[in-house]
Amino acid sequence: MSTENEGTAVPSAPSVPPVPVAAPEGTPASAPGGFTQDQRYPDQPGRSSEPGGAGGFGGTAQGSPPAQPPSVPPTGPGQGSEPTAPLPGAVPAYYPGSTGSTGSAPDAGWPPPPPPPAQPSYGGGGGGWGEPPASGPQHSRKRPGGLIAAVLAAALVAGVVGGGIGYWAADRNDDSVGGGSTTVSAADAPALKREAGSTAAVAGKALPSVVTITAQAQGGDGGTGTGFVYDKQGHILTNNHVVASAADGGDLTATFSNGKEYAAEVVGRAEGYDVAVVKLKDPPSGLKPLALGNSDKVAVGDSTIAIGAPFGLSNTVTTGIISAKNRPVASGDGSSDKNSYMSALQTDASINPGNSGGPLLDARGAVIGMNSAIQPSGGGGGGGGAQSGSVGLGFAIPINQAKNVAEQLIKTGQPVYPVIGATVSMAEGGDGATISGDGGGGTPAVTPDGPAAKAGLKSGDVITKFNDVQIDSGPTLISEIWTHKPGDKIKITYTRGGKESQVEVTLGERKGDSQ
Repeated sequence: MSTENEGTAVPSAPSVPPVPVAAPEGTPASAPGGFTQDQRYPDQPGRSSEPGGAGGFGGTAQGSPPAQPPSVPPTGPGQGSEPTAPLPGAVPAYYPGSTGSTGSAPDAGWPPPPPPPAQPSYGGGGGGWGEPPASGPQHSRKRPGGLIAAVLAAALVAGVVGGGIGYWAADRNDDSVGGGSTTVSAADAPALKREAGSTAAVAGKALPSVVTITAQAQGGDGGTGTGFVYDKQGHILTNNHVVASAADGGDLTATFSNGKEYAAEVVGRAEGYDVAVVKLKDPPSGLKPLALGNSDKVAVGDSTIAIGAPFGLSNTVTTGIISAKNRPVASGDGSSDKNSYMSALQTDASINPGNSGGPLLDARGAVIGMNSAIQPSGGGGGGGGAQSGSVGLGFAIPINQAKNVAEQLIKTGQPVYPVIGATVSMAEGGDGATISGDGGGGTPAVTPDGPAAKAGLKSGDVITKFNDVQIDSGPTLISEIWTHKPGDKIKITYTRGGKESQVEVTLGERKGDSQ
């Protein structure tokens, strides 16, 4: 599988019937229902869940029937409306750039229907209750005829009065609205309150600090990505591959969620980290930087919110979880052998081309990562101009690493990389990272007097662990090295001639991107 950047080309209560007074004892009430609300992700393309629901039925309480009850048909049950193939080393990635059944209201008359059998029919539509109960001798009880007549009369009067009131109310409503709709305006409904920690609240607070970046090269080529406000001085943090086309004399613009557009310029970029900092040329007052979280404290299963401009659709919000941590990822644009390496946060929040450089937030709204790459569908690369959509495998640069790089770029304009002073094989398979026979261009694979040489490492040694992290390839080793800083002391486990050994290495540094 190959890896590609994610930048995208610039796109051209239903009403309740009246209840009779003095209704017969045991008159049943309607069974409550429920519904499943249709839900959608606000990304491209939309995904919806099918509405679902389940019908229900309930038994009917029985009173004492008269001596000779009239024949009543059985009552049926109510029905409701169904409302990265894994690499041995780094994972290659593509820069992404109804109501339930209530049943029919029972008649207010006397008597109620006979009880259902113990096992009613659950057929798909018109099934009955099954066999009627066996008839047996009826033990009649004497009841004064005047009382029965009074009860029936009271029920009849209540029904007539209730029906009259219902008709009068409907007629009055028709007159007031010209015989038209009986709907109620949303403006008349109570205000919708969203809790402080809801996705809507978090997104609403973060969106004003997220920008859509348009990069235009001198030759006319360009793309769209995302960035977010890093400080009050107007610095914007984004991916290198988002702004690379405009880094040498092109045009950069940053558009805020309110539609206001500002010219910007590149302050510095780190190709190996895939991090860049741009600055607004005339920043507005009142900029609100997004709060930065601690990516080291993130746990698998934590909620995530991604904001960006997938396929040019600015201000798009998607949600998911952290599905993996420390995922070694080697990502590139498919047009060169210059890759970026990260020990990434993996998320299933929908990320597509154009999301690159946008923030990955936690449930509090703090930035825990910068969206950078996706796994293309089918495991193929995006070469030949093809752009794949989200398959639920998105990768973000941990914000702790991105912050360190950003501070370097703002201070000096160039990145600083920690190194071990050895060239390793970049093969995507094996039992570790093998130190090469030479460093290319006639240079030694192990830099003389460098960190690896001082620790006694030699060509042919196979590095299998970096501190406690298992190493299975060169890209994985680089991803882990770049999560540290120059001067950090690291324990390296390696094999030589079948024998395992461990040494301590103090990381050196390299300034700027290699050419």
